[in-house]
Parts: sequence; structure tokens; C-alpha cells
Amino acid sequence: MIAGILFDKDATLLDFTKMWGDWAYTHLGELSGGDAALFRRLADAVQYNPETRDFDPTSPVIAGTPEEGVDLILPHLPNWTRAALIAHSNETARTAPVHAIVPLDPVLTALGQTAKLGIATNDSARSARAHMETLGIDHHFTAIIGSDSGHGGKPAPGMCLAFADHIGAEPANIAMVGDSLHDLQAGRAAGMICIGVTSGFATTKDLSPFADVVLKDVSQLPAWVAAR
Repeated sequence: MIAGILFDKDATLLDFTKMWGDWAYTHLGELSGGDAALFRRLADAVQYNPETRDFDPTSPVIAGTPEEGVDLILPHLPNWTRAALIAHSNETARTAPVHAIVPLDPVLTALGQTAKLGIATNDSARSARAHMETLGIDHHFTAIIGSDSGHGGKPAPGMCLAFADHIGAEPANIAMVGDSLHDLQAGRAAGMICIGVTSGFATTKDLSPFADVVLKDVSQLPAWVAAR
């Protein structure tokens, strides 16, 4: 039996491009203060295309932590300290426009009947909780763990193991669900069942070496769990 299901957030539960594409345009525009050349340097640093408002699939910010994103743009912003820029980025991220991949409440309701649910994201925990509250689905999760929660970031297994401890279950009885190799590598290192979803930038071919199963998106998860 699957005792727990641990979700990545961006591109697993939330539409990454719709959410962070618009946020990045506003955020980088604010930081550049109307300087078009600086805006372009910031965009290039994180592999962001302001014309289409999306990220290159190889952008390190897609699966990275807020700190990793800040480190890419900080060299172009000499008036900012690293700590101040991280705090500012996290604060603005809390109000990023939230778009669910699929209607999530029925999916989480079905899964929550037999398993405890959680989130493990390389975003900050505060932002993740705010995003779930915006969608009105925060009550489904027994734990929302971010890269700033003291357990490290993915692909290290710390967040996964912390969730296992939190719900009192063996990692082997918990499923890690994610769209990136970071997610599945973290789950595999923790000894969890690994479920890939192709709702992000990675393909079935990319995810299969690290996944027990690859699904189109989380809407297929209740049927898979029930069949298992």
C-alpha cells in the first residue's frame, strides 16, 4: 500500500510556463529599472525569452532553488546583496499568478482517501504554501517542504526523508511524483516509489531511467494508485 504521496510543485501541480513566465517578465523588469540592456542581460542569465515569456528547457532555474536563480543574476546587480535579493525574489514569488496543470481538488481528494499527501519543492516553503492557498487546496497536504526548510534541495533526498519521518512511514511505501530528473533522483535516493509526469519539460525518455512509471500528468495518478 502507498502510505504517502509526495509531489513536486512547479510543472507537476502548477503550470510552470504560465506561472513563472509572467512572473519573470515583471520581476526582471523591476530589477532592471527600465534599462533595456540590463533587462536583456538578466533574461539571458536565466535563459528566459521575454518575447515569448518562457524559459529555455535547459534553464537551470526550472528545477533549481531560488538561491540558484539569484546567483545567476546577482553579478549583473551590484547594488543588491545576495541575501536581500533572495528575500525580495521569494517575497514577489508568493504572489506569482497561479495556474494548475489540471483541476487538482478532485485528484487530491481521491488520493487523500488512502494516503497522506505532501509537497517537496525547490521553491521556498512560504511561496509554496501561498500558491496552494490561492488555489484553495492547501488543506490536502500534511506537509509543505521547501528548499529553505532545513533539509536541503533536490536532487538530494533530504526533503523526501523528512516527509517520511513526518508521516511515520517507510520511504518504500511513499511515492515521489515529479516532472524533472531532480524530483525522481531525490525520490530514488530516498528509496521511494518514483512516478514521473510529462507535464513539464522532460519527456518520457528522459524520466524513464529513474521512474517506476511515467504518466501524462497527475490526473492519471488516482487510477494508477487504485490499480496498484
